[in-house]
Amino acid sequence: MARQRGGRGANPNVPRKRGSRRGRPQAKKLAATYYMQPGKRGAVVVLHRAVGNRMSPKVCGVMPSRNHAKALVDQLQRAESALHDLFYEATDDGIEALEAVLAACREAVLTRMPPNGGTQGAAAIEEMAAERDRIQAELDSRKTQQRTG
Repeated sequence: MARQRGGRGANPNVPRKRGSRRGRPQAKKLAATYYMQPGKRGAVVVLHRAVGNRMSPKVCGVMPSRNHAKALVDQLQRAESALHDLFYEATDDGIEALEAVLAACREAVLTRMPPNGGTQGAAAIEEMAAERDRIQAELDSRKTQQRTG
C-alpha cells in the first residue's frame, strides 16, 4: 500500500500544515494600467497610467458608454500583450505606432458596438476625438506647469 501525504485530500481529519497554501500561488497585484473617468455628456474617458518617461497619463479614448470603455480596455490589453513596450517607447516612430494602435482599437470597438444615435454617430465620433485631444493637451500642460513651477 502506497503511503499518502498528509493533508485535506488524503484524510479530512488531519489538519493542514501551518503556512501551507491551497491551490495555485497568488499572482502579484500590479497597479491598474488602465482606468476610466467620467467625461462630458455621459461619455467615459479611458486613460493609461503614466509609465516610462511620460509625465502624464495617456488618453486612450473617449467612449460613449461604460460598456464601450470596457471593450476598449479589453482590446488594448490584447494589443499590449503582443506589443509589451507599447506605452514605453518615446521615439517619434514609437509614438506614431502607439497612436495607430489606439486608433485601430477605438475603431474596432466602435464598429463592433456602434454608439446609439444612428446618423448622428459620425458627429459623435468626431466630438469624442476632439474631446480626447483636448483632455490629453490639458493633462500634458498641467504636468509641464507642475514640473517648471
